[in-house]
Amino acid sequence: MSDVAELYKFMNEQKKHWFAVYTKPRWEKKVDQVLIRKGIESWCPVQKVERQWSDRKKIIEDPLFKSYVFVHITEEERLSVLQTEGILNFVHYLSKPAIIRDEEIHLIKSYLLEKDASISVQSLYSFEENMKVSIRQGIFMDNTGTIIRSGNKKVYVKLESLGQVMIVEFPVAFVSPVNSKQY
Repeated sequence: MSDVAELYKFMNEQKKHWFAVYTKPRWEKKVDQVLIRKGIESWCPVQKVERQWSDRKKIIEDPLFKSYVFVHITEEERLSVLQTEGILNFVHYLSKPAIIRDEEIHLIKSYLLEKDASISVQSLYSFEENMKVSIRQGIFMDNTGTIIRSGNKKVYVKLESLGQVMIVEFPVAFVSPVNSKQY
């Protein structure tokens, strides 16, 4: 290998990138704290939500992405991250740990700063055929429908209104599952 190639490889290894790691269920905040104590830049996005217990209501900080924590690391720090208790693996794309662009991290952070924003993250894979969903955004907001199929980043919902059936394509972010007791 030439000196230039070695220098480029060394510089590339020293550059920090954002990655997402899978954690054990409900370990997001614990993993974040352990990584920070290890000196690794880590971020677990949380939002304040109100939870109802049998005897009281309480505002808690709930992780925005279930079982995910973001780390800003160099190539050399990857092994140290993987050896952290509670971390299962890196999120992969095309058989390599997926690099998350700085712009995407900044976008998530800016959404969390909006005091009136209510953010909900839904995995595309959590929607199944015949699942009842509520439309949360757009001109069909506050209507319910049935998933007829999921696409790459969209779901196809059958809306039954006025005795007619409309098939509408929605971005995943526009729909949320309906509790079967509500429907």
